[in-house]
Amino acid sequence: MLRRLTRPQLLFAAALGVAGGMYIYQPIFEQYSRDQKELKEKVKILQESEEKRS
Repeated sequence: MLRRLTRPQLLFAAALGVAGGMYIYQPIFEQYSRDQKELKEKVKILQESEEKRS
């Protein structure tokens, strides 16, 4: 049975695909991280203001 791609070529192609996907979606991951950090800060500020009121 003849194969068109050797195992190293297949592994290289898979690694290249994963790296390319990470490169493309990196801005989305960074935006999500920033949004979560801002959300945590807002929650912390709200909790502090609630404690001051009590």
